[in-house]
Amino acid sequence: MLDIINISKTFNPGTVNEKRAISDISFHMNKGDFVTVIGGNGAGKSTLLNAIAGVWPIDRGSIVIGGKDVTALPEHKRASYIGRVFQDPNKGTAPDMQIEENLALAYRRGKIRGLRWGVTKAEKESDRDKLATLGLGLEDRMNAKVGLLSGGQRQALTLLMASLSNPQLLLLDEHTAALDPTTAKKVLEISDEIVSANGLTAIMITHNMKDAIAHGNRLIMMDAGKIIFDVSGDEKKRLTKQDLLQKFAEIAGANAESDRMALS
Repeated sequence: MLDIINISKTFNPGTVNEKRAISDISFHMNKGDFVTVIGGNGAGKSTLLNAIAGVWPIDRGSIVIGGKDVTALPEHKRASYIGRVFQDPNKGTAPDMQIEENLALAYRRGKIRGLRWGVTKAEKESDRDKLATLGLGLEDRMNAKVGLLSGGQRQALTLLMASLSNPQLLLLDEHTAALDPTTAKKVLEISDEIVSANGLTAIMITHNMKDAIAHGNRLIMMDAGKIIFDVSGDEKKRLTKQDLLQKFAEIAGANAESDRMALS
């Protein structure tokens, strides 16, 4: 479903602010894989996600989604392939529009839009059922402005919107970092349910080691723009936080002590 082939990205090349954010990264994801990506500040996690989403062009390498080489496609042309949930609950939705209107936009993501009626009767009925699965009572507030929802409710709604068109790849960019622990736990549970129910292929960035271990079937650790640890299956299930900290210290060396606090 996803092939990352020898991609690299340097910001401000040739200046005093030159920063190598990604250095010759390659990895493959099968359909249905749920990969969690962890690493210290500046490890290259968000740069990797932004490169996949097409936020900026990569310096070299290739990005292939579902057999389609999207390397040269701009962000808006990758919309039909990718769903994304951001760290900021205020992103990913239109706050001045109703819940049902936001869902209608999500249905049409990456598609040609005409001048037909915005929200159909069939969509309203389907939306009610889908919102009920979130367990947040939003199915009874479909006419409410999204800007009036709590951060957790907005993230749950954004998750639902990102999955409505069955994207080939779902990107979760530290989507619980701005939430309190209880709400974050609920949003992660909803994330698991949506990924599983729709058979989605997903990448989740997190600073939380416990979450990285508990969710998904594969874990990737990054440092200094490179993948330094890649584990999946039963080996991942046996991991502990201490295992990850020790592995990071072994591989990352000098950077380990400062990033140990960030990873904790």
